This record gives sequence, C-alpha cells and structure tokens, in this order.
Amino acid sequence: MSAWRVDKPGAIDGEPVGFERVEVPRPGAGELLVRVLACGVCRTDLHVTEGDLPVHREHVVPGHEVVGEVVEVGDGVTGEFGVGDRVGIAWLRHTCGVCKFCRRGDENLCLESQYTGWDADGGYAEFATVPADYALRLPEGYGDAELAPLLCAGIIGYRALQRAEVPEGGRLGIYGFGGSAHLAAQVALARGAEVHVMTRDKKAQDLALELGVASAQGAADRPPVRLDSAILFAPVGDLVLPAMEALDRGGVLSIAGIHLSDIPVLNYQRHLFQEREIRSVTANTRQDAREFLEFAGKHRLEVTVQPYPLSKADAALRDLKHGRFAGAAVLMPTSEE
Repeated sequence: MSAWRVDKPGAIDGEPVGFERVEVPRPGAGELLVRVLACGVCRTDLHVTEGDLPVHREHVVPGHEVVGEVVEVGDGVTGEFGVGDRVGIAWLRHTCGVCKFCRRGDENLCLESQYTGWDADGGYAEFATVPADYALRLPEGYGDAELAPLLCAGIIGYRALQRAEVPEGGRLGIYGFGGSAHLAAQVALARGAEVHVMTRDKKAQDLALELGVASAQGAADRPPVRLDSAILFAPVGDLVLPAMEALDRGGVLSIAGIHLSDIPVLNYQRHLFQEREIRSVTANTRQDAREFLEFAGKHRLEVTVQPYPLSKADAALRDLKHGRFAGAAVLMPTSEE
C-alpha cells in the first residue's frame, strides 16, 4: 500500500515526510483493519511532522481523523463492529483503564495513553488498524470527507467548548478559525451562544459570518462586547493576552491545542484579576467523542473541506501551515495510488 512516513521531523517547507510503498498492516488481537476512505489533515499532524511534539514512534504514519471501512477483524474482537462497517479512527488509541484518572472518568489524562498517528501508524495511508474498543460509530447524513474532520477537529473543539463553560445565552470568543473552530462555533450557536470570531484570515472571517457568528475581526482585535468565555484554537501564545483582556469578570479561556508557542508575561490586574481563568485541553475521552458525534447526528453541521489526493499530503500540510484554505483539508485515497 501507499503511505506517508515522517522520515526526519523538520519544517514542512523542507522534506520531513516521504511517500512510500509499505506492507498492509495486520490487525492484532482486539483490532480492526480498516480501508481508509478519508483522512483529515489536523494541525497536530503538522506538529508531529515538524517536531513540535517529541518523536514517539520513528517513521510514524501521521493521521488521526480517519473514516474507513472494516475489511478484517482481529482475534478476540467481540464488539459492535464487523466487516463492511464504516468506522472512525480518532486521536485517542489506548488507555490503561486502571490508573486514578481512568477510574474517575478522565481517561484523556491517563499516564499510559497512546495516540493514533503519534504512538501508532495512522491514516495517511490506504489501510490502518484501530483497537476495536476505540473505534467510533459514525453519524448518518455525511459524506466520508465531511466526517473526517469531525473525528478530531470536531471532538477536540467540543471538549474545548465544554471546558470553556459558556453560560446559557452567553458570549463566546473564538481565536483562530480553522477546521476545529468552525465546528465548535456551530455547536455553540446551536446551544444559543452569541459567538465572536478573531482570526487574521479574511476567508476564515467570511466563513464565520456565513455560519452565523455575531462578528468577525482580526486575530488580536478586541471583540465588540465583553466575553463570558473564549477558546484559543490558534497555536499562538501571544493571543492569550488579548483573549484574557476581552473576558468579562469570571470568564474562562480554554486553550484547545496540544502545542502552543510561549505565552508572554501576564499582568495580574489586566489579565487574571476578577476571577478570570485559563484552562488547557488535553486530548479527549471516548465519551466526549460519542457525545459530539451524537450531537452531529442530530444537528447537521456544515463541514467546510478542502480535498487532496493521498499523494499530495505534503502539499496539504504546507497549505495548512501557511493558511491557504478555510475549513479542513482532507486526504482522499484512490484506487490508483
């Protein structure tokens, strides 16, 4: 099969990834073998490729927003999936189930957690494996390309929204407006929030307004109202300061990314006083995934995608790095590759 591997982490404008012919993986005990129908291109893939995240598996195949069809079932699989089923493969791939975090329902904080496209090969390939217990049932009414971004961009945006604790009818600010943000905004709007978007990209501002947000302005601009909550999707630590200044008393800033550039020095009176809070987001639980996908099944989300053939994954990563599209890039393997 064809697959992309991270040969040597480095700037995506160089050649950190290579497109290779490799053996089709075999499903281990408890695993499913999946033919990849679509795989989203997530900013975390870029962090793995460029070395912002430490190497967990040498020459890893990136990709953790995988929509696929089950083609083989490993020994011991007794769950809900069988050959021919369409399934989702997401970022979270394994947790221990016995540590204090797993026992209290916070498996995203598990000390032995493992991740698709970082600890194990992911979906920038024609086939991938997934532990059956971590495969996800997908909602109806979406095409393969539309479903792919839901599996990380959507799920992590949902968790970030939960962490932001937007009050009923509250005002939410969103900083950065890519694949994850444009889905989280729709969930917030469906829940009755007033949403304001701060992003440098004019195409993203236009998309936000088309989706029904109340305002869209530059990345560090002050929104027209005080915010009850905010989510930082852009991996830019400098934006923490204007986001905190925009919060009303008791407001919460949720930082959605796995990687963030350094945060400048905060001024206590200007940024934190009056019980304003900063919260990080660390991966997600399977329950988060199930809740979000159930929501997506009941509320039709507009998923803006930019399709690329599998052979152009490096171009998709470069375009993501340089903000050349609105929404989410999705790799579409073909029979010719």
